[in-house]
Amino acid sequence: MTAGLPEPARRDEWRVSHDEREAVVERLNTAAADGRIDLDELDVRLGLALNAKTYADLAPLTADLPPEFPVSQEPLVLKGGMHGVTRSGRWDVPGRITVYGGMGAVKLDFTQTECRLPEIQIEAQGQMGGVTIVIPDGWAADTSRMEAGLGGFTDKTTRERLPRTPLVRLTGSGGTGGVVIRHASSWERRKQRRLQGR
Repeated sequence: MTAGLPEPARRDEWRVSHDEREAVVERLNTAAADGRIDLDELDVRLGLALNAKTYADLAPLTADLPPEFPVSQEPLVLKGGMHGVTRSGRWDVPGRITVYGGMGAVKLDFTQTECRLPEIQIEAQGQMGGVTIVIPDGWAADTSRMEAGLGGFTDKTTRERLPRTPLVRLTGSGGTGGVVIRHASSWERRKQRRLQGR
């Protein structure tokens, strides 16, 4: 070793990058969605990951997870058909969802779900009945790849995304019935409070 120079740092002492922290955060979110770790443990590990400075800080957070694991949930496919379909209340949210408005329309309501996925991919085809997607305050949507179609497309969501909430990536076409993505209306908020006894 050259006199006066510090000894080279071991790999576990190397500083981690923002991308490496985010990769661990995404892996932890997926593990929680698969049921491998519970939500309380997820919160603890996410906090440690976001504040990690070295590889030694990050490594223990995923040491008990398989190197690669498949997504446990199959994509959700909803079809409005003749009478329409609504998915609301508390339900398990997969990473990929495809909705077809059909004749009767489809409504996807995420406002009562507890989703820790970093991203949800939704393909919405408005067809005749149209599709309505309702997301909680604090969730954000990327709608840059949506096509209006004859029925049009309306994005009434805000761009402010809270930490540890999903980004909804919306693709597809409004068809003739149209596609709308928005936050809950005041009437829906009042109805939810009544159901919760508030």
